[in-house]
Amino acid sequence: MSDDFVLDVTKIRDEARRKMEAGPVTDAYGLDKDRVIGILNDVIATEVVCWLRYTRHAISASGIDRAQVSSEFTEHAKEEMQHALRAAERVSQLGADPDFDPASLAQRAHTDYTTPPDNDLKAMLEHNLLAERIVIASYQEIIRWLGEHDPTTRRLMESILEEEEEHADDLVDLIGV
Repeated sequence: MSDDFVLDVTKIRDEARRKMEAGPVTDAYGLDKDRVIGILNDVIATEVVCWLRYTRHAISASGIDRAQVSSEFTEHAKEEMQHALRAAERVSQLGADPDFDPASLAQRAHTDYTTPPDNDLKAMLEHNLLAERIVIASYQEIIRWLGEHDPTTRRLMESILEEEEEHADDLVDLIGV
């Protein structure tokens, strides 16, 4: 096995000085930055819609198991909002403005906003589990697409994915599947 790694620090320094306005995005960035920003803005929309759905379900839930289910929905809602904010921060790092436009959130989101009857905790749990499964599948695809080309965004998405998988597991436990 040969060790053919060569690092031209002089060239890297010169390039960094010439393109300082690009912030953290260097010539080594391996993807179409605008495409990544668009995908991240869709992730923001997805996470905000999930936050809205969980929040609505937490507030409107009723019935004998309301306290436990509502508490779980509230916890998930907080984490979904944090996911949106983390994705928004990455969009900003990439030199763009995060898209929180309420007029397009539902169209850009990977999941739906649902409002089952207040007394149907099982339907709420199932709707949220379905949404989590959609998010898990779509985020896995995003992570595969990012590959080694944008490790920072990939790690962000992997950490969000890990929490989404935990959400799905929590919901399965509550449903009793």
